Amino acid sequence: MRLVHLDLKGAAPRVSYLEQVFPLLSQLGANGILIEYEDMFPFKGELEILKSPYAYSEEDIERIQQLAELHKLEVIPLVQTFGHVEFILKHEKYQHLREVERFPNSFNPHVPDTLALLKSVLSQVIEKHRRSTWIHIGADEVFHLGEGMDSKNWMSHNRGDTGTMYLKHIKEVLSFIAAQYRGLRALMWDDMLRKISVGALRGERMGMAVVAPELGVSSAGPHGHPDRRDAGPATAVSATLPGHRPHRLAEVRGGGTPTLPSAHTAPLAVAQVTMAWLALLRRYDHYSVLCELLPVGIPSLAICLQTLVNGGFTEETKRKVLDALGFQSMQLEQSTCEGRGAFPGAEIYHMVEQVNGHLKESILKALEEESAIKGWFSPYHRKHQFGNPRNMESFGSKVLKLHEDWESFVRDLRTHLERVYFPDTVEEWMEENINPYLDQLRDLVRDYR
Repeated sequence: MRLVHLDLKGAAPRVSYLEQVFPLLSQLGANGILIEYEDMFPFKGELEILKSPYAYSEEDIERIQQLAELHKLEVIPLVQTFGHVEFILKHEKYQHLREVERFPNSFNPHVPDTLALLKSVLSQVIEKHRRSTWIHIGADEVFHLGEGMDSKNWMSHNRGDTGTMYLKHIKEVLSFIAAQYRGLRALMWDDMLRKISVGALRGERMGMAVVAPELGVSSAGPHGHPDRRDAGPATAVSATLPGHRPHRLAEVRGGGTPTLPSAHTAPLAVAQVTMAWLALLRRYDHYSVLCELLPVGIPSLAICLQTLVNGGFTEETKRKVLDALGFQSMQLEQSTCEGRGAFPGAEIYHMVEQVNGHLKESILKALEEESAIKGWFSPYHRKHQFGNPRNMESFGSKVLKLHEDWESFVRDLRTHLERVYFPDTVEEWMEENINPYLDQLRDLVRDYR
């Protein structure tokens, strides 16, 4: 399986854009989509508080699956069941389920309401994905596990550690899935499992095969990032070359009861799974800024997929990528692609390149290197609203032209972004990437006039 991980905790695309992208993903070699909805899922009833104002509708979820089926892409929903649950625990209603009260990252596994809530969340997501034969339970990066008082008391009374506590919770989740949805197979990230000793796993009488090896690569730039450890959370541009990824996939098979098994049962088995995982990370977590936009990450994704399909990044692989994307050439070392591009969102790809390569530089150059501005239109002049028109006119036309050009560019960029994204994403991206620089120019032009 070659899975593309759509992480929707930020910059979730409109379904109309996925309609354009899914055929390309299939053409490039993907055969599955791992969808991490978070607050983009249309939760109902008591869970309705979890959904974003721009969450997909039930009809959207069905349409996504129809599109995937049409293009031979298996949909695997991902529901975080331990860590990375900020979109749940940020709400006051669920604050009592935090492992550590002041941090919304991870569940307290000892509160009965935690499992009850997870059962509701899993049920709603699985019920809307009855075509799927897999469910991904996340379970990575369970920050602060063992730091809460309930966990400390549990470890003290049960002579356990964070590893056994982690496994106990995972088995409870898997047992629910196995009991309620027979035949549904489960996946999870293996980073937390790798921290648990083989002895501890044997002590739990785990049916242990082999944790999934490094089988895939991550999808990075241009304008993506290969690994959370290689770039900061605000990364909008980085290398094209695939890098090391933080987690691997492991298949887990649930069964039996939530209690510790006897010597003859194995409610949790970890098996080798031949899957390639390509992530398009939108945020590090629910609270961080946006990372790369999906159209901007497509060239890197194409390279990664075709490398997996062809067994290496050969000249033939490169030619297939160029043909699929409509580029003339690419330079991986410089993370650049030449040509107009003919893939969905190519305009956004090029315009983001312009923003990252020229917006800040051109504005700072105009404002900081123009001697007439420094000498005759300083912050003092602007504050007190006086200046010599002769000297102001020496830089005025240049600054006004720069301002007009960038405002026109930004209007076009906004139009393209609005075709792909919901209003909240467009505004956030503009606030983070455009306004910090363009606002300086806007202010100067306002004072000049």
